[in-house]
Amino acid sequence: MLKRLAKHRRTIQAVIAFLVVILLWMHWITLAEVLLFGSLSGIVAGKVFCRWACPMGFIIESMLGTDPRGRQQQLYMYYKMGCPIAWVSGLLNRLSLFTLKNDVSKCTSCGACDKMCYIATFDKDRSHFRPAAKAPGNAYSCSRCLECVRVCPTKSLTVGLRLPGGRRAEKKEGAPTSDELG
Repeated sequence: MLKRLAKHRRTIQAVIAFLVVILLWMHWITLAEVLLFGSLSGIVAGKVFCRWACPMGFIIESMLGTDPRGRQQQLYMYYKMGCPIAWVSGLLNRLSLFTLKNDVSKCTSCGACDKMCYIATFDKDRSHFRPAAKAPGNAYSCSRCLECVRVCPTKSLTVGLRLPGGRRAEKKEGAPTSDELG
């Protein structure tokens, strides 16, 4: 189901962004309410508002494209520097109720996830699969676009509840946990 959601992320973002603009234009919601909702969504799911609901994010991403390795993604990251929702929800990435999980018993270390992840592309100290690397999903800049989940051929990457104490996955048969991965 997550792969299907991630595959249609741009459509979902367009619909939600359009609704937000219409609701603002009709004065049925205020900008303060959008800021509050976007920030509170960070508590639950991390920095999802930017890539799943933000009208400006949709416009910028439409203009710049979605290639994770392109210079356009760097420009997209600069755009987010001026957004208060991005600040708050980015800080909440490490604390949100939902997080990216890696079942290392299924992972084949093919690297497909890192090739699609704009965080892993720009920060070589972060990786979804390399044991010594930090987890990209906890990075301030991660917008939970779920491209890493979508391209994972073994379905080892998923989104799940963060366990008490910040743990994300149980250790299986001597394999490092996702916490040990980053």
